[in-house]
Amino acid sequence: MPKRIVITGGPGTGKTSVISLLEQQGYYCFHEVVRNFTTKAKQSADSEALHSNPLTFVDDPFLFNRHILEARLSHFKAGEELEREVVFYDRGLPDVLAYMRYFNQSYPEEFIRYCRDHRYDQLVVLPPWEAIYTRDDERLETFNQAMEIHEELLNMYSEFQYTSLEVPIGSIEERANFIINNVIPAS
Repeated sequence: MPKRIVITGGPGTGKTSVISLLEQQGYYCFHEVVRNFTTKAKQSADSEALHSNPLTFVDDPFLFNRHILEARLSHFKAGEELEREVVFYDRGLPDVLAYMRYFNQSYPEEFIRYCRDHRYDQLVVLPPWEAIYTRDDERLETFNQAMEIHEELLNMYSEFQYTSLEVPIGSIEERANFIINNVIPAS
């Protein structure tokens, strides 16, 4: 079974860019599922309301989060089938609970159990970095909100007893190399 490495951090920390480079270097990466769900759900949303509360674009925020959790669980299980030394995940199961808590949504014990029973081998965290932070059609948070979400993510992973490896600020290449050098077993 491959070593499972989850990469997390608040919005706009460079996760997608780093993961894309890792993938270009031949590593298997499961991509973030939220953007697909967000794009579909927002097609009928009121754009002004979206900026005040990003969850207004879904009819049922709990169901939306359940779908995200199930998609991440599917990725987690699919990783078991891969004959790779290492598998990267763009966000993990605990991210769902962290976002739910940030938006004052309750979640059932079942969600906690999923996170407890499906553990990643390594947590890699990309910290907030204002110089690269941009808002777009899917990333609606201000930089301050992104920092608050980042703290919620760290708290949630800590509650599940993860130890994090923080990636230093640097170029995409430097960050990817840091990850490779610090989490991939030496041959």
